[in-house]
Amino acid sequence: MAGKQPTRRPAPRGSWLDTSRIQLAEPDKRLRWMLLAILVAVTLFMGRALQLQAFDSKAYAAKAAQQMTHTVPLVPQRGTISDRFGTVMATTVPAVRIVADPSMIARNGVDKRLDLTEKQQKTANANAPAMSKILAKHLGGKEADYLKSLTAKGKDGELLSWKVVAPQVEASVWNEINKELRAGGPVEGVAKGSPYWYGLYKQDNPKRIYPSGSVGGNLIGVVRSEVDPEPHVKALTGVEKFLDPELTGTAGREVYESSAYGRIPLGTDVLTPAVDGNDYTLTIDATLQQATEAALAKYTAQAAATTGTAIVMNVKTGEVLANANVPSYDPNKISEAAAKSGLVNRSVEAIYDPGSVQKVLTMAALADKGLVKADTRVLVPSKLESGGGYIRDSYAHSDVPMTARGVIAKSSNIGTAMLSRQLDKPSLVQYLKDFGLGSKTGVELPGESAGIIPKPDMADYSRDQIAFGQGLSTTPIQEAAAVAGVVNDGVYNPPTMVKAATGSDGKPAKLPAKEPRRVISKEASAEVRDMMEAVITLDPKKRAIPGYRAIGKSGTAERADGKGGYDGYTASFVMAAPAENPQILVYVLLDEPLDGHQGSEVALPVTQEVMKLALPRYGVLPSTTPAPEKPLEYEP
Repeated sequence: MAGKQPTRRPAPRGSWLDTSRIQLAEPDKRLRWMLLAILVAVTLFMGRALQLQAFDSKAYAAKAAQQMTHTVPLVPQRGTISDRFGTVMATTVPAVRIVADPSMIARNGVDKRLDLTEKQQKTANANAPAMSKILAKHLGGKEADYLKSLTAKGKDGELLSWKVVAPQVEASVWNEINKELRAGGPVEGVAKGSPYWYGLYKQDNPKRIYPSGSVGGNLIGVVRSEVDPEPHVKALTGVEKFLDPELTGTAGREVYESSAYGRIPLGTDVLTPAVDGNDYTLTIDATLQQATEAALAKYTAQAAATTGTAIVMNVKTGEVLANANVPSYDPNKISEAAAKSGLVNRSVEAIYDPGSVQKVLTMAALADKGLVKADTRVLVPSKLESGGGYIRDSYAHSDVPMTARGVIAKSSNIGTAMLSRQLDKPSLVQYLKDFGLGSKTGVELPGESAGIIPKPDMADYSRDQIAFGQGLSTTPIQEAAAVAGVVNDGVYNPPTMVKAATGSDGKPAKLPAKEPRRVISKEASAEVRDMMEAVITLDPKKRAIPGYRAIGKSGTAERADGKGGYDGYTASFVMAAPAENPQILVYVLLDEPLDGHQGSEVALPVTQEVMKLALPRYGVLPSTTPAPEKPLEYEP
């Protein structure tokens, strides 16, 4: 077998001798494969780059900018509320909301991307207890309660990044707290104390204060600071709520860009300044308001009444000089306020049957139609049939020949109903509307009720009831303004409590126009004033105002119980002076008095006390002639 060539066996598949794969001797083929792989990789990278830069670029850019952009709200200064003489009744002082970042406190400000050193960890552990001690020192309360807020966690178990520690703290107090935070403190096991305790910061949250306290509490109202969705003030009641948009102003904001290391020097920084709210001057006289509240509280307690309301008004302008309620509250103590009176102002929110004060409006309508004068005669029987029943007076009597003046002076329900039957029902309803009943007056208080007056197609007995003040509902402000219109030569002035407003630029702000309107003639007004003066001269020792001729009318109405019946009484008295040319009007109403229920018994003393102060205070000259004595009855 010499010379025979040996048989070559194939190399095992996959070994380095396998010639079925790319051979080392074939570099061009290997290079092509490598270039193909590189081409595929480059294509993928270019595709992704194209997607990011061409298709998703705006979305990613916006997301990046959003993460870097921060917006800080700028709270406007709430406007000041003052009385007519400049006494401040509501104003705003600098204050802050103290907010904690528990996630930052736990690391004492060290970036979350870094590992804490042993020294940093010890300092971080001491942060929350140190802060709790500082807060308790300056704010009061227990350290343990503050510690809970400083270490608060969310539902996911993670430390929060935002937690309110104190909703409203005077700026000076925060400055003291911040001073101690900057000073830091010794840390056990660390040679040198922390130069600063990190994780507490402040947000502007101005504090509303009421320098006059409870004076005008129901009138001025109250606000509450809230944080959701942004720091703001929520007006709850009173002038504060009615004028809230104008008092609030317009919030501003600062938008800037920052990174983990602070603001970006050349980044976006846009400032939109806040526009402060308007300042308002009310028609209210704080001194007279205080005196009215004191008199009302005194006699409300004396009569054991549940509530009391008093309104003092300038007859010539409709300006409300005082608006008192009992019980009242101190707006500085909001929790007590809510529990004490429910934060209501009964002068505009409470409706009631006005009782015999309504007879003034009935006589005004009759006099304007030429149907009645002060000396008009009417024979008043002991009772008057009406609606299947009888109308009676508050005192028993036989047939009495009265003048219209006597009907008012002696407050005869029967005589009033008899005279009112001369007037058609649509005309009566129209007079009520013209005097502001059945609709809101527009006085600057929230929650005003419109009251309820009948329709022109009312039953005959309803007209009888309305004539003497039952079967309709009014508010104290409606009734006061209506009577003021009757005695003001027949010209009605919509009641107002705002005298002037000033914008943040220092210029006068425009107020809604309130136009007076004539409802009855001057002659008719004079006839009604004649009748009303007889109310005072009927018992001058108890009812007169020294030095002034006055006019008035008492009211005693059965109190509707809301179930279709009556329970208790509403006693009232309205007085204006001087009789010759009324300037000041005082209207007082006591609800559910237990110690007496006649308006001339329990409400009259309040009107007298307030009127004695108001007349000389506003320079009203005393009367120069005595009150005339005119006939209340006639010889048949």
